[in-house]
Amino acid sequence: MKTLKFSPLLGALALLLFSAPLFAQSDMESDSTGLPGDNFSLEAAIALFKKSSSPEDFEKRLNSENNDVNNLDLNQDGEIDYIRVVDNTEGDVHALVLQVAVSEKESQDVAVIEIEKQGTENAILQIVGDEALYGEQTIAEPFEEEKATNGKNKGPAAQRALVRTVVNVWMWPSVRFMYAPGYRVWVSPYRWRVYPAWWRPWRPHPWRAFHVRAVPYRAHCHVIHTHRVHRAHAVYAPRRTHSKVVHSRTTTVVAARGKNGAVVGKKTTTATQRNGRVNKSKTTTTTVKKGRDGNTGVKKTTTKTRGVRGH
Repeated sequence: MKTLKFSPLLGALALLLFSAPLFAQSDMESDSTGLPGDNFSLEAAIALFKKSSSPEDFEKRLNSENNDVNNLDLNQDGEIDYIRVVDNTEGDVHALVLQVAVSEKESQDVAVIEIEKQGTENAILQIVGDEALYGEQTIAEPFEEEKATNGKNKGPAAQRALVRTVVNVWMWPSVRFMYAPGYRVWVSPYRWRVYPAWWRPWRPHPWRAFHVRAVPYRAHCHVIHTHRVHRAHAVYAPRRTHSKVVHSRTTTVVAARGKNGAVVGKKTTTATQRNGRVNKSKTTTTTVKKGRDGNTGVKKTTTKTRGVRGH
């Protein structure tokens, strides 16, 4: 009869193999805030807008299940919400609002794509997630990476670091369409219980599955906390629409996270050069935790980064 000998090396490898999925799951769950904004990808919305030929086409893409951008059920009826798109324009700026009719009487803005012309053939945009869904205004924008030479070294041996630059979106078909002469401002004709014939709501996916599907959209978009598109934001601000029900639900979640010692505030300030290159960033994280004595402690952590790489 043969006796099997236990190998410490094989045991360690087996432990690592079986624990890897658990670590991956833990990392993924740590990205969840428990807020409605977990179920709408700002980065995916930018990617779809880039592909769209017009605001109407963009609205259709937003409401297609296989595009993995929308997993919202704000009225909690067990079905995905239809997102309508409304363009608010003033001069050469556009504020493209993404909105859900929560009920017959209430609507809730999900996000707004803010666009400004900065020259004859130059335009920039950002998408701003509504604070009622994300806990605070959350801004995402497209970026490109280019190599910049470190000024301390010259010649062939010069160090070249990757830096992020602001994208000129003028050549995007949807942007060209909106700035074309004769453009009729798009206001979605759909509302509560009045939807296009082609649309069929589906049941929300589990957050973990939706999160994985949306990850690829982050390759060329990132979240920041600095407004660049000021004039378009000023056009949108007085027109913002929010639901009392959604706002109350989000406030409750944020308050509960604070009591449990969760991160309740995170602010990133990005410094840019005139050419739009992002070369410095500072992130301040505020954590609130309640101790056994009933007192509440606040901890702030500041992290500075130079030459930000993509993620």
